[in-house]
Amino acid sequence: MDKNSLIGFGLIGAILIAWTYYSSPSEAELQQLQMQQDSVLAAEVKTNKEEDKNAVEAQTAKFEAIASDSLATAKKDSLIGTALDEKYGRFASAAAGTNEYIRLENEKMILTLSTMGGRPVSVQLKEHKNYNGTDLYLFTEDSSAFSFDFMSQNRKLNTAELFFKADKNNVVAKGDKTNGKVSLKLMSAPGEYIEFVYSISGNSYDVDYKVNFVGLNDLVADNRDGLNLYWQLYAPSHEKGFENEDRRSSIFFKPVEENRDFISEASPERVDLETNLEWIAFKQQYFSVAVIADQPFKAANGYLETQKGIENGSYTKNMIMSVGVPINATTNSIGMQFFFGPNEYELLVEREMDGILDLGWGLFGWVSKWFVMPLFNLLAKMDVSYGIIILLLTLLIKAILSPLTYKSYLSGAKMRVLKPEIEELNKKLKDADPMKKQQETMALYKKAGANPMAGCLPMVLQMPILYAMFMLFPASIKLRGESFLWAEDLSTYDSVYDLPFNIPLYGDHISLFTIFMAFSMFFYTRSNMSSGTMGGGGEMQAQQMKIMMYFMPVMLLVWFNNYSAGLSYYYLCANLTSIGQNWAFRKFLVNDEEVHAMVQENKKKPVKKSKFAARLEKMAKEKGVDLPKK
Repeated sequence: MDKNSLIGFGLIGAILIAWTYYSSPSEAELQQLQMQQDSVLAAEVKTNKEEDKNAVEAQTAKFEAIASDSLATAKKDSLIGTALDEKYGRFASAAAGTNEYIRLENEKMILTLSTMGGRPVSVQLKEHKNYNGTDLYLFTEDSSAFSFDFMSQNRKLNTAELFFKADKNNVVAKGDKTNGKVSLKLMSAPGEYIEFVYSISGNSYDVDYKVNFVGLNDLVADNRDGLNLYWQLYAPSHEKGFENEDRRSSIFFKPVEENRDFISEASPERVDLETNLEWIAFKQQYFSVAVIADQPFKAANGYLETQKGIENGSYTKNMIMSVGVPINATTNSIGMQFFFGPNEYELLVEREMDGILDLGWGLFGWVSKWFVMPLFNLLAKMDVSYGIIILLLTLLIKAILSPLTYKSYLSGAKMRVLKPEIEELNKKLKDADPMKKQQETMALYKKAGANPMAGCLPMVLQMPILYAMFMLFPASIKLRGESFLWAEDLSTYDSVYDLPFNIPLYGDHISLFTIFMAFSMFFYTRSNMSSGTMGGGGEMQAQQMKIMMYFMPVMLLVWFNNYSAGLSYYYLCANLTSIGQNWAFRKFLVNDEEVHAMVQENKKKPVKKSKFAARLEKMAKEKGVDLPKK
């Protein structure tokens, strides 16, 4: 380091020492500064103390508020708990909970259960759809109610207000064995509960239902007269023709050792039960919700009721049942079966519920059940369109009745060839007593071997079959959703044009099958009149037939416009077949000249008097009536 550097460092050091001395505060300044610091520190301490005090007070207030709220809540919970205990007794703990849904599913349906009330809340049929293609539900949660009333510790409780505990969530059953099961328990205490058990097999519309009382012998004793089952549902509309569907919806039921009965389908009605019941069905046109009892439902204080539905809301009737359900004293349980399915004849027969299908009464019902239905079901096994099946059914029925139809046509032919003689007789007796004129006419018919009533006999014999068909088509689910030609669904009306307005009695659409059926009726009647099949009754009858020829088709056009397209199509086929039969008889089997010769030959034969005719003759003589000369 050179001399200059040393001198420079020395000067810098001297300057630093001199500056430090000059800038240092005096002792008085140091004391004043200390006093200022002490003052500031004291102020800060004071502020902090005040803030800490406020914080402590705020926290204390907060804790006091929480404690107060907790106390209030505790008091409230205590009051609620006391109220629940007072209202529900041993089941008070089940009065609060969370509603959960459980699906019980098989190949045919999806049954949804709710833990709130342990009830079925909806049923969807997987193999069927509504007419518009949407999923088909027999009932839904918002349109149904299901509950039991029972006594417990001198309290009347309702299961709809209580929560059940489910042993599992969703269950899918497959196969024929009962392998789908869900248990819902209404707890009272450990080992004490009411259990609802739902069981299904894989390919069935049935649900086994059990109510078990476990550890509740005293409750069973309190309900020795049974529980009360209340079930209500608004039946959803599934079909295009609401009025037609509503007309075939009602409650059907089976009294013990009696035939099935039902509530009027035409108007709302309540029936107070007088007889125990084996089963009850909420029946619609093609589907039913039914319950079948292991032990008959009790009639005491029970009733069944139907109320008007909601057309705009797409519900048919509101159906209600309230019945007593006995408890099996041996098993401390209740057993029943649900049926959620279509009104298929075979399914209903298996469950002895075929009575819910209205196939007619008396002879008409017998013909429907033992002739028409088996024949239709036999043809339905063919792998062809149902339009072809209906045609084949028509031809078979016409073939079976053809001997009677032939006799009717032959009788009409005899009347036709006798017409000139009848007209001559009427001129001869124009001033005679009407009774005498009728007697002379009948004597001529009898002598010629003609019977005016013979033409009516086949029609009378066909009436049960025609009526059976009228009942079959609206009731047969086999036609549902089956299309033919322009008809999308043979079970309901076919509409080729929707009118922008509604015509009273007729409707708001045009059914083409109905139009064709009405025209065929016109031509069939005209064919009978021209062939003489329905003639022979004189000028008055001829005039009546002419009126009928025009009036009847118009009535059918109005009446059948809202009915099943399959029904109109059947009557169309029947009329066309009848027209064809009359043509064939006249063309190939019945010759007017031969018939005339037969009539003249019959006139030569002595008239054999029947016992009935002899009695009539005797009665006429006793009354002083002159009989026609032979």
